[in-house]
Amino acid sequence: MSVLVVGSVALDSVETPFGKADEVLGGSANYFSAAAVHQTPVQMVGVVGSDYPVEKLEPLRARGVDLTGLERAEGESFRWRGRYRHDLNSAETLETRLGVFSHFKPKLPPQFRSAEYVFLANIDPRLQLDVLSQISKPKLVACDTMNFWIESRRPDLLELIGKVDLITLNDGEARQLTEHANLVQAARWILERGPRVVLIKKGEHGAFMFTKDTIFFAPAYPLESVFDPTGAGDSFAGGFMGWLARTGDLSESNMRRAVIVGSAMGSFVVEGFSITRLLEVTRSDIDARVADFHRLVSFDQALG
Repeated sequence: MSVLVVGSVALDSVETPFGKADEVLGGSANYFSAAAVHQTPVQMVGVVGSDYPVEKLEPLRARGVDLTGLERAEGESFRWRGRYRHDLNSAETLETRLGVFSHFKPKLPPQFRSAEYVFLANIDPRLQLDVLSQISKPKLVACDTMNFWIESRRPDLLELIGKVDLITLNDGEARQLTEHANLVQAARWILERGPRVVLIKKGEHGAFMFTKDTIFFAPAYPLESVFDPTGAGDSFAGGFMGWLARTGDLSESNMRRAVIVGSAMGSFVVEGFSITRLLEVTRSDIDARVADFHRLVSFDQALG
C-alpha cells in the first residue's frame, strides 16, 4: 500500500559546526519520501522551478517514489539557507526564497486521489484542506504544521485539525497552539478537537504519542555524531506513515511500533547532510536500529 505526501520540494544550503552543504535536496516532501519509501511506495505532490535539478530526484524514483504529481513551473525553485550552532535543536534561518512555491496549488493526479494513507506536510492549512477535498476515502490522514501557520492561519488550522486523524508537531508548536505549557494538557486539548492521535516531537529528547486513553514515549537514539538535523521531523513522519501503510494495521500497538520506526529514520537522516544517509541505509540497517531501540528501553518489571 502506498502513501501520499504533499509538501515542499526545495534546495537547501546548510551550515553546522561539522561542515556545510550547498544547494542540496531539501523540503518536507523529499525528506518524508526518502524515509517512507524504505517501507512502502510513495506518491509525491509538490512543485519545483525551471532551475531545479530534477535528475537528483532519480534515486528516489528508482526506490519507488512516484513523481507524477511533481509540478514544473516557470521560475525559481524554493530555497532555504540556514545555520545550526552547537545547539542543534534550532536553526538560524539566513535566507528563504519561496520562488514558485509561493504560488503552489496542489493538484492531485487522478491515480493519487484514492490514496488510503495521506501525509499533509507543512504547508498553508488552506492548501492542506484543499488537498483533503481531492481525496476520496482515506484510511488515515496525518498533518504537520509550524509556528507561522499557528499564528497567521489559526482558524484554518483548527478546521483542518477537526478533519484529520493524526497531527504531528513539536513541543513548542503544541504549546503555542493550545496555550498550555504542560504537554499532557496540550495533547488533550488537541485530541478534543478531532484527531485520534497526537505526535509531539521533542528533537534530541524523543517523541510522545498521545491517544485518548494512552501515552507512549520513545527516546531519541543516542548518536555519537549529528551532522545535520534538518528534516529529522519529516523523516520521522515518513518512517511512521510508511510503516502503517506497509502493515495496514492502525491498532494502537502497531502505532507504537511505527513511532520506533519513525525514530529510527529520524536518527539516520541526521548522520549526514540532506537525504544522503536515507539513500544509503538498507532494510537490515533499519531492522538493526529498531532492535537497538528495543534494547534501549527494555527492562524487567520490578516485583514486590
